[in-house]
Amino acid sequence: MILVDQKEFYIRNLRYFIRSAKEDDAKYLSNVRLQIDGETENMDRDKGEAYIDESGFKQIIKDDTESVNKLFLVAEVNERIVGFSRCEGNKLKRTSHKVEFGVCVLKGYWGYGIGQNLLKESIHWADLNEIKKINLNVLETNDKAIRLYKKYGFEVEGILKKDKVLSDGNYYNTVLMGRFKKD
Repeated sequence: MILVDQKEFYIRNLRYFIRSAKEDDAKYLSNVRLQIDGETENMDRDKGEAYIDESGFKQIIKDDTESVNKLFLVAEVNERIVGFSRCEGNKLKRTSHKVEFGVCVLKGYWGYGIGQNLLKESIHWADLNEIKKINLNVLETNDKAIRLYKKYGFEVEGILKKDKVLSDGNYYNTVLMGRFKKD
């Protein structure tokens, strides 16, 4: 299994690093995830739902680090985690060629390419590890994310109609996207 070495980025006067998560990150990840869930409705959860505490994140990081088809990346600014992404595969033979990608970044750090660079590093890792397909779900109103995913070779594979109800009381579709590695 190949971990991702730390990489430095400097965009619009912001210096940040992307690297594989370590168990020491668990205490920060719990709070970051909670904050992100409260900042946007692009995520699946409302703030506090499906809460993962420090020990839960430690276990996820440990499992992801030991698996050939899982990747947990963090983005760091001034030694503070401001976002993260995961690629999660499974052990089933028939679906072992694919992973599910998810990403989140604190709202104060949007516009610095953090989500894009987490995606690029995840794609690179997947290609190196013979992962053939990356799947993801995105809210239909998240045009910026949909454009980004298409830029990196993702295609719309389906729509889950009226899949989420947001704070305005309306139902929204979820767009299913996938990227298949061409040999």
